[in-house]
Amino acid sequence: MPKTQVTTTELHTPNGVFSQATTIEATGRLVFVSGMTARRPDGSIAGVGDVREQTRQVCENVRAAVRAAGGTMADVCRVDVYVRNMEDFARIHEIRAQYFAEPLPASTMVEVSKLAHPDYLIEINAIAVVP
Repeated sequence: MPKTQVTTTELHTPNGVFSQATTIEATGRLVFVSGMTARRPDGSIAGVGDVREQTRQVCENVRAAVRAAGGTMADVCRVDVYVRNMEDFARIHEIRAQYFAEPLPASTMVEVSKLAHPDYLIEINAIAVVP
């Protein structure tokens, strides 16, 4: 099932690990991944105070959810990212680059004042189309 990264000169080139838009032939199952945090399977929180380590754990959690639905990270076509500090953008995308390859998913990142636990620095939800 081909996923295509859409680009146009009418928009600024993305400055992170995401596409301007993504198209996908929806001949599969839509998988809606709830907001994933840096919570490990044992319930502890990874990387307290370290946005890179939390991003890594969040991406691992997204991958685990997509894998449980029969897919891979390549099937992810959209992510929404909630962060406590937008100044962490480059550090977050440094880790995202290890999990997402072209064609990249569409993405929105928003700074929020609080997440569900005071130690959370990032939360990501995702949409995937699994063949």
